[in-house]
Amino acid sequence: MHDLLEVKDISKTFKAKAGDVTAVDNVNLSARKGEVTVIVGPSGSGKTTLLYLIGSLEEPDEGGIEVFGEDICLSGADLIQFRRKRVGFVFQFFNLITALTALENVTLPMDLADGSSRGQHERAVELLARMGIDGRLQKAKANKMSGGEKQRVAIARALANDPDIILADEPTGNLDTATGKVVVDILVELARRDGKCVIIVTHDESILEAADWAYHMQDGRLEGIDIKEGSSP
Repeated sequence: MHDLLEVKDISKTFKAKAGDVTAVDNVNLSARKGEVTVIVGPSGSGKTTLLYLIGSLEEPDEGGIEVFGEDICLSGADLIQFRRKRVGFVFQFFNLITALTALENVTLPMDLADGSSRGQHERAVELLARMGIDGRLQKAKANKMSGGEKQRVAIARALANDPDIILADEPTGNLDTATGKVVVDILVELARRDGKCVIIVTHDESILEAADWAYHMQDGRLEGIDIKEGSSP
């Protein structure tokens, strides 16, 4: 199986009053379609910055990132199109527009991507139903939903434009254990059934049970974790 994503020697340093902070330090990473990659590490280890670099929300100071062999260090309209159509984000704090309904939150990225309303409503209804958000709940405002419901809406939104890559930043961090397991199971299904490349960053090491490939991040550096006998990332 060919790698969908290749991260090559990327680094990112931020300036701070106390001195420069290297959040990502010469990281290499490969990820594939149909598989789940989990990166664990404590707060401040650089996990979220790495995810933002992969999703082009941040630009690396050094190194490169390729998707299907194409450099994604883009700018302007190309960068916007890449983020909207090739990558879906799932955030710890959901990042839904609270004044919109579940349906409206899911149709919004489709509208931003192509400006056409054809089929958007039907796709949003189907995606939400798959996430267990049915009937009247689809018309509920996001600020009236539970944390688990919000996260399932957020996953449906991430899938709206059928991206190749799903990036999940602490997707269970704001949920109870049982609801968090449901969310992880959904993400795993997206890899297994839909062939998505799913990358999860988390401080919760129990999520390693869902991983095909696993890494530990500390002080901006990434190290592979053996989770299968005879395998290494």
